[in-house]
Amino acid sequence: MTNSISRKDFLKASGALALSLPFLSRTAALAKPLSSVGLQLYTLRNEVSKDLAGTLKSVAEIGYKELELFGYNNGTYFGKTPKELRSMLDGLGLKAPSGHFLVPQMQKDWDKAIDHAKELGQSYMVCAYLFPQERTKLDDYKRYVDLFNKSAEACKKAGIQFAYHNHDFEFQPLEGQVPYDLLLKGTDPNLVKMELDLYWATFAGKDPVAMFKENPGRFPMVHLKDIAKTEKREFAEVGTGSINFQRIMDARKTAGIKHFFVEQDVVSKGTPLEAIAISFANVKKLSV
Repeated sequence: MTNSISRKDFLKASGALALSLPFLSRTAALAKPLSSVGLQLYTLRNEVSKDLAGTLKSVAEIGYKELELFGYNNGTYFGKTPKELRSMLDGLGLKAPSGHFLVPQMQKDWDKAIDHAKELGQSYMVCAYLFPQERTKLDDYKRYVDLFNKSAEACKKAGIQFAYHNHDFEFQPLEGQVPYDLLLKGTDPNLVKMELDLYWATFAGKDPVAMFKENPGRFPMVHLKDIAKTEKREFAEVGTGSINFQRIMDARKTAGIKHFFVEQDVVSKGTPLEAIAISFANVKKLSV
């Protein structure tokens, strides 16, 4: 018996290693953390109302690179003009690629809102929410199909993508139809994209990955928020609840996801800043 390896065996082993190295290198390259994690600023709505500059500084210090804004009102955000707010964000190394808006804003002075979004450097303008009085019947949603297509046309002319952000009520049948399906199928897929709120979609019994497969490329943004492992299924920090976020990440190309925004509507333990720090740390553990 000998410990030496024959030339034939050596060449065979070397060839196998050579073949495996590209695969290993590709695997290693793919298993990397998300480079740019975003935050929907609504999570810190109370904090920004008291100390905008200090809150934004804290967000940047945690490691967030992107913000999705809310609170646009008569041409300002939290009392700041788009120019003033962009200057604050630039100074902290933050970008705001997306912003949330409401139906009345789409119905009046939408062109002005688009101009301000461009000034902030936003690439997306999103319908954030439909109030109960705005969605009492199916015909309301049919009107939104037209409104969203029209609003999206105006956005497109400015180089901005329009999108719709869901909650759970859109998945509840209304007059024999599912409103979300009506919005999804009725709007132009090139003009109107979807920002999928993973908590609310899952809460409503939907499988996000199945939704991605049924409508590939339709979801350029998602909201990352978890569902607590309790009977009430409260909001929870990402990575502490029941949603399999790695499975979502693995389907990101099918979905067309370009931006991931952490959000937690309500924080039950600790402070909102502590909550978004936990979520940030856990999102960074996911591989993309």
